[in-house]
Parts: sequence; structure tokens; C-alpha cells
Amino acid sequence: MSGGSDASDSSAFAPLRERVFAVLWLATVLGNVGSFMRDVASAWLATELSTSPTAVAAVQAAAALPVFLFAIPAGVLADILDRRRLLIGVQLLLATVSATLMVLAHTRQLDLTGLLLLTFVGGVGGALMAPTWQSIVPALVPRAQLRSAVALNSLGVNLSRAVGPAAGGLLLAAWGAAFTYGVDLLTYVLVIAALLWWHPPPVPADPLAEVFGGALRTGLRHALANADLRRVLLRAGVFFALSSAAWALLPLVGRQLLGSGAAFYGVMLGAVGVGAIAGALLLPRLRPHLGPEGLMAGAALACAAVLATLASAPPAPVALAALLALGGAWIVALTTLGAITQAVLPNWVRGRGLAVYLTVFNGALAGGSLAWGATAQGLGLVPALGVAAALLVLGAAVMRRWPLPAGEAVLDPAHAWPEPTLAAPVAADRGPVLVLVTYAIDPADRPAALALLQQLSQHRRGDGASAWGLTEDTADPTRLVEWFTLPSWQEHLRQHHRASQAASALQARLRELHRGPQPPSVQHLLTLTPRDLHESPP
Repeated sequence: MSGGSDASDSSAFAPLRERVFAVLWLATVLGNVGSFMRDVASAWLATELSTSPTAVAAVQAAAALPVFLFAIPAGVLADILDRRRLLIGVQLLLATVSATLMVLAHTRQLDLTGLLLLTFVGGVGGALMAPTWQSIVPALVPRAQLRSAVALNSLGVNLSRAVGPAAGGLLLAAWGAAFTYGVDLLTYVLVIAALLWWHPPPVPADPLAEVFGGALRTGLRHALANADLRRVLLRAGVFFALSSAAWALLPLVGRQLLGSGAAFYGVMLGAVGVGAIAGALLLPRLRPHLGPEGLMAGAALACAAVLATLASAPPAPVALAALLALGGAWIVALTTLGAITQAVLPNWVRGRGLAVYLTVFNGALAGGSLAWGATAQGLGLVPALGVAAALLVLGAAVMRRWPLPAGEAVLDPAHAWPEPTLAAPVAADRGPVLVLVTYAIDPADRPAALALLQQLSQHRRGDGASAWGLTEDTADPTRLVEWFTLPSWQEHLRQHHRASQAASALQARLRELHRGPQPPSVQHLLTLTPRDLHESPP
């Protein structure tokens, strides 16, 4: 593969000239079309199995809840397992779900409990699929084409969203749910065939490779320490919890307010997909003028207007126009929040950080869907739509108090830390490890140094430190000692490779304030075990 930087290589569709990427991209688009067809059949079938708004909304919740529960473990698995084999296993699981739905629907043995259970299992497959697929993209294209490849993946999802629901609605109306599930099953067969055809180069063994438990704990520590990520998660949780009313109640809007059948319901979802494609195409023109805050406010207000329009039981053309706007608003919010999430995550924890984002996203969808279903059950469908619209307007105003981060910090590894000085080799699992960094700071520079150290603490924790603190010498207050601990020596060596350029810049500014004759001293202290304490002195 060529990593050239000419215009043709950097064009939006350049990654499709890479045969492996093109084959897997096309297979994934077909698989997503099948998934949307399955979702349409399941959502509409739920309205036939039960007239309860809560039960209908529970189907949406059952699809989203697994990602809330399993996205973070899935992100860990995507980092420590063979990704190709994991993807094949996930596709086999999804194919099994669709085959079971097909048989039960054909024999008329599918009840609401079975539908919810199988939808949940399908959601587990989706939870495993998302972070794993995102993780393999850099291996499929040259680095110069990575942004275009990510954009093509988003385009593929929206193409699937436009085609899948409409095709699912037509198949459902013409041949029934069993046939629709069967077509979905065929798409998984095609995806599995493409993955079997793909043979990525072997990955060399990594002496610092993480295991599941440690990788999970490190990923969660990073998410808790990353203040920018926490801000994005707050904004995403509020927006998606409120806007989930559209997805949870749309089947009821189609059946009760618009008096439509399964075919038109598929067209309604297809309109959302077309609107998403249009929104994705318009987004580059809107972003320079509105910025992230303007885009998020516009998305919330647009969703509120759509819900209010649907509550009025409009004519079919007006409803479809509103759903086009819903798709555009949805993709604007999804892309804006997703891009900022990518920008505030370093590469080494990107899969796990994205999994945390997916957890919040799908948790908000699942919880919001159940809440809006219960609201419609208690107040009625039209009042529930009105309440959701009002809260979206209120949320657009209130959330500006917590602005989105700029995401401009350079988080690539700096590789600036020297290797620790060792008197003898240290076992990888030895620990905990205490690291001390001593600074000599003039009283006049103390406020600036404390501010820098506070910023640096977030990087220390985010790069693997389990605890961080700052002390001063009682005999010499100009002597500040920064300390942080790590679970093991191996985890500290990983920290050496994770430390970012942004953290290195903070350390450089601290070194400028340091007034000692030498650079700030660094000590590595290992905890002695009971066995060590009883050893004879040398």
C-alpha cells in the first residue's frame, strides 16, 4: 500500500482503492442493512404482539442495553484478542439470532418475551462489534487515508440506515417477518465470507501486552481521570436520553398518529437515514460557522421541532420532511460528539475510551426509551412527545454551562521519559511502584507550579497511575515532591510509552520553574513484600 499524500490519495473515496478495505467496507454495509431490516421487523412485530407503549419501547431498550452493559469489556477484548477471529465469532452469534427469529416467526411461536430476549442477544453482538471494527480500520489503509476511511465508515452506516429500514418495511409488508429475518441472515453469511477471505499480517508478541483485568481497570482509571472525556460524556448522556423519545415512540407515531402500515414505517426510517446522509454532507459547511456548541444547540432544537411536529399528527409528506430533519440533527450531534471524543483520547486507550462513550450513548438510549415508553403509557403519546420537545429546548440552554472541550491537545506518545536506572532486573509483576519527582520552586513561582502540577496529575492518572499526590518539605517549603503509584512495574513501563506530548509540554514548563542545580530528581520505589522483610541482609 502506498502512503502518498497527493490529492488522489487524500480524497474522500481513496480508501476504496485499497482492496481489503473496500471488500470489508462493502460487507459491513450489507451487514448493517440486514441489521436495520431485522430491527424494523422486530419493532413492528412488537406492535402486533402488544399494544402497550412500554412493551414497544422495551424492544428499543433491549437493543441498546447490551452496549451499555458490555461495551467496555468489548473494548478491552478488541485490544487484547485477535480481532479478525473476534469479528467472525460475533457475526456467527448475530447469524444465530436471526436464524432463530426466522424459525420462530415462521412457525408463529415468537412471543414478546422471546422477541425481547433475542433482541438483547443481538445487542450483545452489536456491543462486541462496534469497538472491534473501529480498531481494525488503521490496519486496512495507509495512515494518510485514515480520516477518509473513518468518514467512509460513517457514510456506510448512514447508507445502511437509509436503505435498510425502507427495504425491511417493504419485505415485511410483502412477505412477512420470517422472510425479512432470513434476508438478514444472508447478509451475515456474506460478512463472514469476507472476514474469512481477509488474512491480516501476524502481530508480533508484545512483552508489555495487557491482560483483561488490568486493561479494564486501566481503561476505567483513564476515563475517570480524563476531565475532557467526562465533559463529553455528560453532554452525550443528556442529549441522547432526551432525543431517544423519537426512536422509542416512532413505531407508535406511525401506527396511532399517522395510521400507517409496516411499509410506510420502513419509509419513515428510511427518511431518517436520508436526512442523516444529507446532514453528514452539510456538516463540513456548518462547522466553521457554528462550532461544536452551535451544532449541538441546533441539533437539540431541531429534534424538539420534529417531536412537536409529529405530535400534531401531520400529513404523510410533512411527517417525512420532519424525519429528514431528525436524521440530519441526529447525525450532526453524533458526529460532533464522536469527533470530540476521538480528539480527547490517546491512541493506546482509544478503544476503551470509545467503549465508555458507547456505554453512555446506549445507556442513555435504553434508559430514555424505557422512560419515554412509561411516559406515553401514563400521559398518552401526544403529551409524551410534547414533554420530550420541551426538555430538549431546556437542555439546549442549560448544557451550555458545561461547554465541550476544544480537543486540541497533542496526545501522541512523546517517548521523552528515560529508562529507569536499575541496580538489578525487576520482575514485571513486582509492585506497587511509588514514583517520586522532586522540584525546587521559588515562592514567587509556587502558584504557577501548583497549577501545572494539578494539570499534570490528570495525565498521570490517565496514563495508569492508581493514585497521585503532592507534598512539601516541612524543613524547606520550596521543595515540592510529586508522587504517584502504579499497580506493578510492568504498568509503570507501559506508562513510559503512554506519556503524551501534552504531558511532556507541562513537564517542560515545570522544569523551567525548577531552581535546582540538576533537573528534577526522579525515584522509583518498590514495595517490599513480607518475604522480602524476612530475608537476610546481603
